[in-house]
Amino acid sequence: MAMKIRLARAGTKKRPFYRIVAADSRMPRDGRFIEKLGTYNPLLPKDSAERVKMSLERIKYWMDQGAMPTDRVSRFLEAAGVLDKQERSNPKKALPRKKAQERAEAAAANEAKDAATSQDAQHEDANAEDAKVDEAPEANAEEAATKDAEDGAQEVPEEAKDATKSEVNDAPKAASADTASTETEVPEEPKAG
Repeated sequence: MAMKIRLARAGTKKRPFYRIVAADSRMPRDGRFIEKLGTYNPLLPKDSAERVKMSLERIKYWMDQGAMPTDRVSRFLEAAGVLDKQERSNPKKALPRKKAQERAEAAAANEAKDAATSQDAQHEDANAEDAKVDEAPEANAEEAATKDAEDGAQEVPEEAKDATKSEVNDAPKAASADTASTETEVPEEPKAG
């Protein structure tokens, strides 16, 4: 006869109460048992001494006779120090069900799509800012040169000097280009009217 040390449910609907029993493994859960070994009341707080009550001497006796404790009872015995702690692994317990996995995959796809569009927008913003930054040093150099010329006492930074030198050198070319364009223009004839 295969013996088990297991829980047998008692109590009313939605008010569980369990007996820890030694029973034949072929008997129903709440059916015939050989000996009552303790009680378990899950409604009590976890730190309560009344939550789990066991006769450890009788449990050891039945284990010596070959009775195997179920997983829940073995956890009680580990907490009481009768059995050594075991590593338990149920990797599938933490996994979400099929529909939840599908929703998670759809949400991940939407997030990836949103991230891609936001990265594109950030690249466009960065390119626009880079263009503004490229224009800004020239404007700053011109402002610094005019300010320094007015003050006279302050030194012009070398970057500003280089920028103003290039502007000064570019000015005659621009003027000659303007004169060349005015020479080639054809004067308009007066309209009779």
